[in-house]
Amino acid sequence: MQYVSTRAASSAAASSSQQFSDILLGGLAADGGLFLPAAYPQVTGAELDAWRKLSYAELAFEILRKFATDIPEADLRALTAKTYTKEVYKNARKDENAADITPLRVLEEGKDGSKLVLQALSNGPTLAFKDMAMQLLGNLFEYALAKQNAELNIFGATSGDTGSAAEYAMRGKKGIRVFMLSPHKKMSAFQTAQMFSLQDPNIFNIAIEGVFDDAQDMVKAVSNDLEFKAKHKIGTVNSINWARVVAQVVYYFRGYLAATTSNDQKVSFTVPSGNFGNICAGHIARMMGLPIDKLVAATNENDVLDEFFRTGVYRVRKSSETYHTSSPSMDISKASNFERFVYELVGRDSDRTRALFHKVETHGGFDLSGKPGSDGDEFKLVAKYGFKSGKSTHADRVNTIRDVADDYGIVIDTHTADGIKVAKENLEPGVTMIVLETALAAKFNETILEALGEDAERPDGFEDIEALPQKFVVMKPEVEAMKAYIAANTGL
Repeated sequence: MQYVSTRAASSAAASSSQQFSDILLGGLAADGGLFLPAAYPQVTGAELDAWRKLSYAELAFEILRKFATDIPEADLRALTAKTYTKEVYKNARKDENAADITPLRVLEEGKDGSKLVLQALSNGPTLAFKDMAMQLLGNLFEYALAKQNAELNIFGATSGDTGSAAEYAMRGKKGIRVFMLSPHKKMSAFQTAQMFSLQDPNIFNIAIEGVFDDAQDMVKAVSNDLEFKAKHKIGTVNSINWARVVAQVVYYFRGYLAATTSNDQKVSFTVPSGNFGNICAGHIARMMGLPIDKLVAATNENDVLDEFFRTGVYRVRKSSETYHTSSPSMDISKASNFERFVYELVGRDSDRTRALFHKVETHGGFDLSGKPGSDGDEFKLVAKYGFKSGKSTHADRVNTIRDVADDYGIVIDTHTADGIKVAKENLEPGVTMIVLETALAAKFNETILEALGEDAERPDGFEDIEALPQKFVVMKPEVEAMKAYIAANTGL
């Protein structure tokens, strides 16, 4: 399996292609683009039938072996078996089976044959869907570094859940340090405590005076300094890392196979979306041949993606235009993973992709609506990829949390509430709609209290996490100062 950059010049694409292990540790391509397979591996109906009987770990192996062809199959099988166990994903609700890893719950069935289903992805150690990929990534990193007798300094940004998932996956890993940026005082108290309470010597938390996009811009700036990146062995765990995205592809297959009995049945997915990484994995599953009908992006008040899927205009917001909401992990105004989909949308034309995202940096966006003065008319092709979208507000999510508790007897988090609200607006006769749960409600207790008048239930071990001592530094969003901080703490 060969990988190419979304921005590689056409003449250089073949000569610059790399294998899975080559791109695992690096994140961004040298030209600033994102990696994708030169061609997607295809899945047959016979394979889907056979996969219905597999455990989650076995399914992960079958899918990943199509992408990581340079890792010996025995090693890859051992890595997935080590990652996806009920001992790691132990935080299932009391009426769920932890061994299922991502159990499904039918919320309602319509007389027209529609179904609304919730897929639990938040049973891992940090109670968020990011664990599904990050736990595997930690094991892959440790495996690759041991092979090379090398070290890695992970530099990432988080709006809430990525940071804690990465840190819990990497803490204590040999040869790995984590430098994680987050927007100062803009995460929930639980999210902040999960990250900042870690005292491991290989974990460095940096609170940035700004919003998530300021932190993400710094990660890209450092990654684009190829000399610094090489000298200080910089890697990333953000969703620009291909290995993390492909690990998320697995639960789309699992959700489809668990919700159906034959391959001719239709399933759609609604995905709470901010940085486009989670739903991008669904797009990849669909491109591989998984029978996904629709992929519905659910946004909060920061509706950059909803605007694009309604109008064809991709317009990033300034920091001053980014809302601080009660679903903070989606408080993102520049979806860094979106480039992978745009690359497909423009026919895998890397020159055009590079030009469009250069316009994002210089003019704040681009317009593919096909209207006079626009940058192209590719928006007309969006439907063939099955994308739809919707938006939710604070009032919507509070009402949805309350309704779900009343109607189905479960408490959901704020981001999942955004997903369920938008999913209900997009139900279709005869189609099962699976909503991807993004976190357990305990992580956003402030809004749960507002909606239900009582605290969300917490899994064992998280009862007083906010009271733990916290270790972090506060910095301005200044790239050179950040480089100096990394250099001072790596010894390189």
